[in-house]
Amino acid sequence: MRKVVTAPAGVLSTVAAEVDPADPAIVALAEELVAIMRVSPGCVGLAAPQIGVSASVFCVDVTGHPKAVTTHGAFVLCNAKIIEASRWRPGREGCMSVPDLTGDVKRAGRIVVEGLRPGTGETVTLTTDAFEARALQHEIDHCAGKLFLDRVAGAHAIYQRKVYL
Repeated sequence: MRKVVTAPAGVLSTVAAEVDPADPAIVALAEELVAIMRVSPGCVGLAAPQIGVSASVFCVDVTGHPKAVTTHGAFVLCNAKIIEASRWRPGREGCMSVPDLTGDVKRAGRIVVEGLRPGTGETVTLTTDAFEARALQHEIDHCAGKLFLDRVAGAHAIYQRKVYL
């Protein structure tokens, strides 16, 4: 299993390449992302750039998280795009690729996302809210070469992590 890369690794600030979801290498990458997410305490999402692969693929699973309202279970999307966003709210975020910091980031509280399912290439449209919406936007940002630190309001909204999972 690959290790999670941390900032300032160049892959984290590079726009990830769109992928062919039917490519067996992408299907294997999707499985690896889920496996790494599962063994990483507190992890609710992981994008390919976070393991050093410049590919627009990520997984999310907020099942059982206390901040989750809507949940779609564990899923992986390729080439995902936000097609609707509303109900913007600030919230605290952390990231495995920025292990020592958290920050307040304004994100949409309700989104509609469209992406492709690895393996089949089937188009998937998800409508979600609350914590799952935040997690999806965070992972889509990774694929766009952005970290949560790129979205905080300023230095006053960045904090030392107090709890390490």
